[in-house]
Amino acid sequence: MKATHSDPTVQPVPASVVEAVDAADVTLSNPKWAVIALGANLGNRLETLQGAVDALEDTPGLRVKAVSPVYETEPWGVEPGSQPSYLNAVALVKTTLPPSSLLERAHAVEEAFHRVREERWGARTIDVDIVAYADVVSDDPVLTLPHPRAHERAFVLAPWHDVDPDAQLPGLGPVADLLSALGRDGIVPRADLELRLPE
Repeated sequence: MKATHSDPTVQPVPASVVEAVDAADVTLSNPKWAVIALGANLGNRLETLQGAVDALEDTPGLRVKAVSPVYETEPWGVEPGSQPSYLNAVALVKTTLPPSSLLERAHAVEEAFHRVREERWGARTIDVDIVAYADVVSDDPVLTLPHPRAHERAFVLAPWHDVDPDAQLPGLGPVADLLSALGRDGIVPRADLELRLPE
């Protein structure tokens, strides 16, 4: 005899509902692909990165579709040895949010993890940067797209290339070519660390 669930209010989700949700994920208000870079060099870095991925997934109108391997990198733009090293990763998301709302959500995630903006390139618990949004190219000072320094940063390009080898940085060409020109100095793959894709 098949065991019955102890809670009669919990019923399996009908397949038709699951299909409808999946379909909505594809068609709902024409979702766009976006690339989000994550970095942390204070506190429990891996836990914070995972928390940021989970917080993005919990955002209405946004689904995390892929999470890159983790890299350990030297801090950018500061004296060597003056800060702890970073853990960096990239998340690919599909979203119905416009870029401005996605930026607000990125800042909210940073605030939730007590990001402090006291100095440029200062140490931080979490950095959540929108690298690219669909094919949008914009010089809006509030949100420049694509990220104005993404092509200079191997710690963005390498994990992005890992999850999307054919990726293009709008206006600048294939990520693979940009990464090849830049090289991988100062970034180390951390195969012992892993970020989970939210279920």
